[in-house]
Amino acid sequence: MDNVSLYWRFLRFLCRWQTILQFKVRIHGTHNVPREGPVLLVCNHQSHMDPVLATMALPRESCYMARDSLWANRWFARLITSLNAFPVKRHTADLGAIKESLRRLKSGMSLVVFPEGTRTPDGRIHPMFPGLASIAKKAGAPIVPVLIDGMYQAWPKGSPFPRTGSVIIQYGDLIPPAEYAGLSADELVQLLRKRLIHMQHRLHESLPERRLPWHGAQPEVLED
Repeated sequence: MDNVSLYWRFLRFLCRWQTILQFKVRIHGTHNVPREGPVLLVCNHQSHMDPVLATMALPRESCYMARDSLWANRWFARLITSLNAFPVKRHTADLGAIKESLRRLKSGMSLVVFPEGTRTPDGRIHPMFPGLASIAKKAGAPIVPVLIDGMYQAWPKGSPFPRTGSVIIQYGDLIPPAEYAGLSADELVQLLRKRLIHMQHRLHESLPERRLPWHGAQPEVLED
């Protein structure tokens, strides 16, 4: 049996049905995520729902690096801490968060990060902070890029409440440590961002109704 607590299973069940009914979520590529052992899930960031969406289909528990301001409300802080989240101070070299990330990865956990640092203002995948690359290289953990598409339309930044939508979660090909060992932190971050951009571009090419006004105007896609 998968090593997942009853508490996690119950909340995962509720989240699955809520997101399926409200956002018509479709999920692809879960086979790319190892069922055990350390793995870093690197996601783009479209909405407040992203941590739930990134892991609700996986048969294992995950932990989450989240901005420290989420711990301002003690009740919400208790909830997210119970769901394996831990705080990070944005725009700083937060050594405590880095150490906690390494501890959890080395204990065999799945760690979810959103290296853009904030939700996208337009649906694009924006530049990423290099801290995640340093964590990956120090932990020697495989990386899986995770694309979240459609939540920008359903719950854009600045909107107080979500609407109904059509959301796709796609897990990309696993990147083993040997594949990125020779890359610098900046090079690894650029590689991950480019993979996510390509995943999004291919999705929008195959499903034109999902395209946003900037489709086709991304140099990261055109250069390849």
